[in-house]
Amino acid sequence: MKNLIEAFPQNIVDAVEIAKGKNYLQPKNEIKNILICGLGGSGIGAKIVANWIQDEIKVPVLISNEYALPAFVDKNTLVIGSSYSGNTEETIMSVQEAHEVGCHIIGICSGGSLADFCKTNQYDYVLVPGGNPPRSALAFSVVQLLDILSKLGLISSTSLNQMNASVALLNKENQEIHQIAKELADFLFGKVGIYYSETKYEGVIVRARQQFDENSKYLGWHHTIPEMNHNELVGWSGGDARFAPVFFCTGDLHPRNQKRLEISMAHVESKCGEIFKLEAKGNNFVERSLYLINVVDWASYYLCNLNGADIIDIQIIDYLKGEMAKFNG
Repeated sequence: MKNLIEAFPQNIVDAVEIAKGKNYLQPKNEIKNILICGLGGSGIGAKIVANWIQDEIKVPVLISNEYALPAFVDKNTLVIGSSYSGNTEETIMSVQEAHEVGCHIIGICSGGSLADFCKTNQYDYVLVPGGNPPRSALAFSVVQLLDILSKLGLISSTSLNQMNASVALLNKENQEIHQIAKELADFLFGKVGIYYSETKYEGVIVRARQQFDENSKYLGWHHTIPEMNHNELVGWSGGDARFAPVFFCTGDLHPRNQKRLEISMAHVESKCGEIFKLEAKGNNFVERSLYLINVVDWASYYLCNLNGADIIDIQIIDYLKGEMAKFNG
């Protein structure tokens, strides 16, 4: 996993090269909404991309982490199935249903049933390098999603170009990223992690929670500003030193959310004694997101070491998949 995290900047470069060689059929029908189907490490890229493009794209983008499609899905829906292995059962069932409805379908995978399905039904799909834990392949899904939407004329290539340019930032800041990651791991160790950001960075903090879950074997939760100001902030009346709140400070918040952040940090700190301010670096939304993602990935590695855990182990997920394979419901 150390090598896989280390490869993140190069993964972006490689993913962009894959994208350059792909072309996609234009939909027969007007695209009025987009549904991206994916779970876990394959699905989080969709949430991050949806955050990045929300101020540009003119049609709704929704993420499905389920077996069945929402009722609005029809022939005017672009359905993108994102499954790193190509065998995620929820995604496969969703894509099969989308086929029956007449959606425009595109797959992102390393092979498996999704590739076979797309090949059989003459849908476009893009293959990414396989064989690693899906959570380590984030760059590949994010780049391909941006490339698909750009080549279908639904967004510009700005976010994709910014992602490519972010490689220089990650390489330049590598030493500092490791130092901050170690400090963050030390802060979280032995406590319950809580991750806060403005709503537009929710994909980043969901990714953080997932990485600490899987890599570090460490439970926590997340919430966003301003929503947490309408409920969870009150819950901090019962807060104490058991908790380790991490505030993702990005410098690009809505002015009123920036003020909310400052008030929230002061209140939370008064209850638990200490907070961690994770400051983003970068010239734009995409660069700041990728910087934070890389810091967290390394923090999850260092926290795993502190916990004495096996960073690769997902035995319980493998067991669950085995039991589900026996279930006919």
